[in-house]
This record gives sequence, structure tokens and C-alpha cells, in this order.
Amino acid sequence: MNDMDFTGKRVLVVGGSSGIGNGIAHAFRERGARVAVWGTREAADYRAEEGSDLSGLAYNRVDVSDSAAVAAAPSPFDGLDVLVLAQGTVLYRKGEFDMEGFRKVVSVNLDSMMACSMRFLEDLKASGGNIVTVSSTSAFHATRGNPAYNASKAGVVALTRTLGQAWATDGVRVNCLAPGLVDTKLTKVTTEHPDRLAASLRSIPMHRLGTPADMAGAVLFLASPLASYITGQTIVVDGGLIL
Repeated sequence: MNDMDFTGKRVLVVGGSSGIGNGIAHAFRERGARVAVWGTREAADYRAEEGSDLSGLAYNRVDVSDSAAVAAAPSPFDGLDVLVLAQGTVLYRKGEFDMEGFRKVVSVNLDSMMACSMRFLEDLKASGGNIVTVSSTSAFHATRGNPAYNASKAGVVALTRTLGQAWATDGVRVNCLAPGLVDTKLTKVTTEHPDRLAASLRSIPMHRLGTPADMAGAVLFLASPLASYITGQTIVVDGGLIL
């Protein structure tokens, strides 16, 4: 038996329309899973050349910052085996020091994690499924200029621990991925500036950026039978950045 064979499994990747989430969605699809993704825009607005390939994926537009919208969103399948919560946002130019901006980021990066988890809990109990949240290495150090991003990502790690403990007896595992610097649209503020990029690469022992495929490998493991005795944990995938 291939423990990385997800044939027939029902997988929802929230935030799977672009970046890390999109890479994760396609990794499951390539291994036989039926994969749906949620995003914030109309499907026609996403372009493969910008890291948003929706081919082979079922798509729904859901504003996860609105808990009522999450609760009312249609189920993508007749049940669910894996829920990946890869949604996230950030505001630059000190936008997170304004309370409206702070709340906006926290509502997407943290509040929606709980809303989506609760929305699909009964489906995951029924299937013996699992949840993988996506945090960041920012959970483990200060993030200059981004207090809401920092606090929300630290909150995801803590939420994962608590939900992992709470739902273990229900047969639902909850684990977390903490990516380092990954080459996506969200990190272009760094990757498109040569001096910033060079400084960032000097701080990564493996001397390269991460890719969505690098992140997907860890998520596949956490969602697979190979991780059947792991819950409440966070795996850091950062090329050694926080060492």
C-alpha cells in the first residue's frame, strides 16, 4: 500500500486558489484525491502564470473572514477527509497598526481557521479525517511592521495545539505547517527587490527560497497514515531560516 496515495479522498484547501495553497491542492490532485478550493475572487480572475492554476480543481468563492459566509457555504463533497486551511493575508506600509487593518488580518489569518474547522468538524469525525493549518515561521519571532500577521500566525500554532487535544478522542487529527520564505505573490515585496532578496537568502542556511511544492510535501505527510500518531504539532519548513 502507498501511504501517499489519496485516491478517492475528498480534500478541501481553503486559500487553495493561489500560492502555497494552490501548490498543496495540486499535490493532492496528482495523488488521486478529489480536490476543491475556496478563494476570495471570481474563478476567471485567477491565472496559472501568476501561481493560480485552477485546472482539475472544484472552486467556490467564499469570504472566510465572514463566519456567517463560512457556515452558509455549500459542502464541496458528500463528506470530507482532509481540510487544509491555507488562507492568509498581510498589510504593508504600517496598515496593521491601524485597528481596522489589524482586525482585518486577524479575521482572515486566525478567526477563519476556527470557523472553517467548526464548519467541517462533523464531516471529519465521520471520515476519521484530519486538518492541516498553515501558519508561518513568523509565529516564532518578531515581524517588523506586521503586528497582526505576527500575532495571528502565532495564534494558529496555539489553536492547532488546542484543537488537536480537543478532537483527538473524536478521531480527528489537527496539525500545522509553518512555512519560511516561499516564492509566491504574497512575498513579492521581498523577492522582487534584489537587495532584500539577497539579504533574505543569506539568512537561510539552504540558500534558496521555498516553493509551494516544498510546502506540499509536508502537508501530504501530515494528512497521510504515516502521521497517524501525530496531532497538535507544527512542522517548520523553512530551509533552516529560524535556526
